[in-house]
Amino acid sequence: MNKLNGVHLRHNKKTRNCETKIFPPPKKVTIPMSQSMGAPCICLVGKGDHVDVGQKIGDTDVFMSAPVHSSVSGTVTEIADYLLPNGSVCKAAVIETDGQQTMCPDISVPQITDRKSLIAAVRESGMTGLGGAGFPTHVKLGFDPSKTPVDTLVVNAAECEPYITSDYREMMECADDVIGGILLIQKHLNIPMCKLCIEDNKPDAIKLMTEKTADIKSIDIAVLPSQYPQGAEKVIVYSATGRIIAEGELPVNQGVLVMNVSTVSGVYRYSKDGIPLINRRITADGTAVTKNAGNYLVPIGTPVSEILAYCSAEDAEKVLYGGPMMGLCLYDTDQPVVKNNNAILAFKHGKVPETTACIRCGRCVAACPLRLMPLMIESAYNAKDVAELKRLKVSLCMNCGCCSYVCPAHRPLAEINRLAKAMLPRK
Repeated sequence: MNKLNGVHLRHNKKTRNCETKIFPPPKKVTIPMSQSMGAPCICLVGKGDHVDVGQKIGDTDVFMSAPVHSSVSGTVTEIADYLLPNGSVCKAAVIETDGQQTMCPDISVPQITDRKSLIAAVRESGMTGLGGAGFPTHVKLGFDPSKTPVDTLVVNAAECEPYITSDYREMMECADDVIGGILLIQKHLNIPMCKLCIEDNKPDAIKLMTEKTADIKSIDIAVLPSQYPQGAEKVIVYSATGRIIAEGELPVNQGVLVMNVSTVSGVYRYSKDGIPLINRRITADGTAVTKNAGNYLVPIGTPVSEILAYCSAEDAEKVLYGGPMMGLCLYDTDQPVVKNNNAILAFKHGKVPETTACIRCGRCVAACPLRLMPLMIESAYNAKDVAELKRLKVSLCMNCGCCSYVCPAHRPLAEINRLAKAMLPRK
């Protein structure tokens, strides 16, 4: 792995200079009990209960999970079944807002003095990874330094997908929180070095963060080429440190802890004010957005339809959670904003190209950041050859979509890779 494979995309960062605006609380929010990887929470409230802003409304004893808090004050009108994007179902609290936004009296500033208290505080905050799959942050911080010593914190501020500028605005508007979070984590987890990784298409953020960290020797601003998928975990670790995360490994196995820049900033704010994760900065943009494209701080649970209405994008034919390469297509625009959403993108549906036969050009192989062979994976999947899929290392696929993007035959290679991974027996 001597160079980064991938693709060059049109950045379309039209909202990069749009300062974050506060999106008003909607009349109703729907807050799922599963907003992170791991087990869903048990709902702690029932129909008719009054809740306040920041009140914990879902929790579980399962370690691989994160508690859920109310983003509004109001009355619980229903505990409904909620269909997750992966097809599973969890409970969700439907809350009718009262317009008061009364803060929960139980909110207090956490006392963080060591590793244990930091991890406990982060769990209570409900923090999850804000740039990807929503991995519970306290689980990520809970590595055993005697087994997997970590010497480098990699803060992912690459934001390599088109359109999305929410992490960029985090740096431009909350630079001191980003740095405070880095130093807090370094101090209590005893991590000597941090690489704050920013793509070179964000010169203003690079300049600001370089100035802010000029006297902090433990933080290095790593300027990375703006090539997709630079922000993928395995890729950014290699770009920043030269270390390779092997199949079946986590970054901590290579002495690296990877965190999204907005997650780091959010941890710091919680350490100062005790307000849990109840809002999410998102980018609202796309070809179907006719006005008010920008960045918004949105209460978790806000229906996407309200954001589309505000942006005059009700006629959008395709709406995504996240970016155009790895985002999830919404089946219903009444779906709520959840913790790991960084964008709501609305598009006019262009012409779908016709799929033709593979011409064995090898472009998918050349584009794959992990040097996989999507054309051979497709053949093995069609043959239902599980042994061959294992040999081809399909489990390494990060579903970045580069293979589908470059395929001149318009074959659905990324989708097939995902199906092929599901074909492998679970360990």
